[in-house]
Amino acid sequence: MKENYDFSKGKRGRVLAETPQDPGKVKITIRLDEDLLDHFGALADALGGKTGYQTLINSALREYVEGKAPKFEDTLRRILREELGTRPGAA
Repeated sequence: MKENYDFSKGKRGRVLAETPQDPGKVKITIRLDEDLLDHFGALADALGGKTGYQTLINSALREYVEGKAPKFEDTLRRILREELGTRPGAA
C-alpha cells in the first residue's frame, strides 16, 4: 500500500451507472410485516419461481386499488354460507 494517495482529480458520485428501470416503475424502500413477506415468498416459490414475490405484492395492491379484490362483506357472506350450509337465494 502506498503511504499517500492523490484524489485531487477524483469525482464524487456513482462509480457505476444506475441500472435502467422498467418504464412506469419506481424504486422505493418500504417496510412490510414479516408474515406478509413470508406469505408472498412462499406463494412465489409455489409458482415455481415464474413470478417474483414483489410482482405478486404489486398485483395484490393493484387488485385492491382497482376494486377487484373481494370486499370484506362479500367474503364474510361467503364464509357464513359455507359454515351454515345455505345457498344464495335460499330462505
